[in-house]
Amino acid sequence: AEMTHLQAGLSPETIEKARLELNENPDILHQDIQQVRDMIITRPDIGFLRTDDAFILRFLRARKFHQTEAFRLLAQYFQYRQLNLDMFKNFKADDPGIKRALTDGFPGVLENRDHCGRKILLLFAANWDQSRNSFIDILRAILLSLEVLIEDQELQINGFILIIDWSNFSFKQASKLTPSILKLAIEGLQDSFPARFGGVHFVNQPWYIHALYTLIKPFLKDKTRKRIFLHGNNLNSLHQLIHPECLPSEFGGTLPPYDMGTWARTLLGPDYSDENEYTHTSYNTMHVKHASSNLEREASPKPMKRSQSVVEAGTLKHEDQGENENTQPLLALD
Repeated sequence: AEMTHLQAGLSPETIEKARLELNENPDILHQDIQQVRDMIITRPDIGFLRTDDAFILRFLRARKFHQTEAFRLLAQYFQYRQLNLDMFKNFKADDPGIKRALTDGFPGVLENRDHCGRKILLLFAANWDQSRNSFIDILRAILLSLEVLIEDQELQINGFILIIDWSNFSFKQASKLTPSILKLAIEGLQDSFPARFGGVHFVNQPWYIHALYTLIKPFLKDKTRKRIFLHGNNLNSLHQLIHPECLPSEFGGTLPPYDMGTWARTLLGPDYSDENEYTHTSYNTMHVKHASSNLEREASPKPMKRSQSVVEAGTLKHEDQGENENTQPLLALD
């Protein structure tokens, strides 16, 4: 096949999986890509900043080679960046806000993949120090991390798993999660990014996170909804979907506890411990593959302590009333 160089580096198993699950056919890859590229002229309102084969291929894979759907996702990807310019202004690992979020473990990324070859991202919600990290910076750090990870073709095909641990996440922290910023996150991840999410797993979620989830449900596609699992404190149900061998001890797995600095060191490299501003390569030129192996050994882990916060459910009144229902804290439910 003329275009198989686009599949270079993929294992035969993964190529077969792409054929079975994603309708990927090496013989007509070029035509598929070209047909998506030909649709670009229908959206002159959007600046398509990248249109090369490898880039368009990500979107086809994310939408099982349904060309119209793939194009819609490609358009959304650039439109989201166009509509939220300030989010992407200094979109690299050494941006102070992104760097702080990464250093605090947002997101965590496990080195090993699960039994389906998916990359596992972790969020320990209680570690969100709201005086240190804005929600937007955490979202930017997650999007940047995905941007770096999606360079790996195996992950374009196998996808990602997200585990959110809500242990010790206080009512007060939760009250900062307004509908408008949650909607921004859902748009960025569900509607505008070329990744396959195999599952989003909530663990140890308190009642108020349940309430939040009910409120954001309308923004979720059916397909997404089916992939969100609320395990509560039942780790057995988590282990049925993600084997304990793939998980750190926080989730009842056999791996050691997750070290919050792991992914930050991989992305920031030698700049990791240095709190000043500096110039670093942007994600396009970063090769995380080589980074992770040698940096793991050089950098000494910086342990993060998980904050034990108290549930302040009883004490929170309507202290920060929003001007309109969009900025009003979601959890003023009465």
